[in-house]
Amino acid sequence: MVLDLTSTLAAVPPLDAAASEYRSQVRSLLEHDTGSQIPLLVALDDDPTGTQTCHDVSVLTVWDVATLTAEFRRHTNAAATSGQTPGFFILTNSRALHPEPARQLIQEICRHLQEASAAVGRSFEVVLRGDSTLRGHFPLEPEAVESVLGVADAWILCPFFLQGGRYTISDVHYVAEKSEDGTSVLVPAAETPFAKDATFGYKSSNLRDYVVEKSSGAIPAGHMTSISLDTIRQGGPGAIQTQLESLPTGRRNVVVINAAAEEDVDAVVMALLKASCSKRFLFRTGAAFVSARLGIAPIEPISAAQLSLEKSPAGGLIIAGSYVPKTTAQLDVLTTEHKPDVLTTVVINVDELLKSDDAAKEAVDKALAAAEESIAAGRDVLIMTSRRLVVGSDEAASLDIGATVARTLVSFLVQLKTKPRYVIAKGGITSSDMATKGLNFRRALVVGQAAPGVPLWRCDEPTCKWPGLPYVVFPGNVGSNETLSDVVKAWRS
Repeated sequence: MVLDLTSTLAAVPPLDAAASEYRSQVRSLLEHDTGSQIPLLVALDDDPTGTQTCHDVSVLTVWDVATLTAEFRRHTNAAATSGQTPGFFILTNSRALHPEPARQLIQEICRHLQEASAAVGRSFEVVLRGDSTLRGHFPLEPEAVESVLGVADAWILCPFFLQGGRYTISDVHYVAEKSEDGTSVLVPAAETPFAKDATFGYKSSNLRDYVVEKSSGAIPAGHMTSISLDTIRQGGPGAIQTQLESLPTGRRNVVVINAAAEEDVDAVVMALLKASCSKRFLFRTGAAFVSARLGIAPIEPISAAQLSLEKSPAGGLIIAGSYVPKTTAQLDVLTTEHKPDVLTTVVINVDELLKSDDAAKEAVDKALAAAEESIAAGRDVLIMTSRRLVVGSDEAASLDIGATVARTLVSFLVQLKTKPRYVIAKGGITSSDMATKGLNFRRALVVGQAAPGVPLWRCDEPTCKWPGLPYVVFPGNVGSNETLSDVVKAWRS
């Protein structure tokens, strides 16, 4: 049932007066953990958008033992890590993979994490950062983690993400949208276009039912519990801790986290840090949980002036591969508000692209010619796929089509010779491929956000294509219809 956002939020218990202090208390706990008793947090991100609430944290796109060992060492010496965020991301991009390769990838990363942990003597715990609209390999990924690291006492399921309008209330997960009359409403997740995803679709908005559905009944309803908003807001971290510590033993528990504000997640994190002395948890969450667990306070979006973009006369580059309706609406606004004299638009026809390798090469050559000229002349460039979604006969075929499109976009970026002022990659899988295969990122810094919920990265390594280039990981389903256009406009001037 669709709910009015304002009245629904007004009906839940008010936040406790102490709630605003929970995040700073978490940060204090982490900073004073000189004996490294709290595990290092490793967020395995199934696409790059999980960094959308973080800043001053590293993200790795490779996971060999040597790289992971070096990252663990950066976080182990208490004197060296003063003020440093006690965790890091690994970009797996597993949402773009078929199930079995995704399982094998997660298992490989976990084995390498074990080796790095043992070499440095620093414990860690894993967050599987997934889509806040519930798409992805679930329960496959947590099962893969447990097959290597051992069975956890409970899985914590927390897809809340305020900046994207994702709320969990009475165990039902909602997406905030604008109704026809302009009011904000909460739409059950299963009633949104996200639930119709060709690969990761689902029918249940209640997260308990969602777990039963996605596990095909292997995880029964009786193995699930939830932390209610009443418990969070009236009982605080103490009541949450008591509920977590009383979970039954000898079975797989799944705990649904209700949240309608970031302070709700902060309270849960406080309880989890204390309960972890007696329980071991595995997390499947949206982006908000990661920043809460790391004690990262929010900051304002990064401006063009802060990035010194005025020093570059080149045009910017936007690459759009996402097909969700939000992206299409944002591209409509972008191409309407930015005329051809300031924005060159190249549309890659996916139907033509799938016909042959020659057709793909022709599309790339056309895009390169237009982009090289326009970027050098100071005009921004939009490279976008045609907007009609082309799907295969089944989930696997749809993934393969997406991989073909991604290879084409990567080929374009690899061959592009003229450095743009910045790169915006629209869509999770698109932004992953552009970073890792197009720009050759191995380790990047999450600088902050270009807009609320829109991560901004910078890679300074000499091995990347353009060191220091501002790189925007623009999720397909985040922001208003105007957000993409607003960023491009602000960063032009």
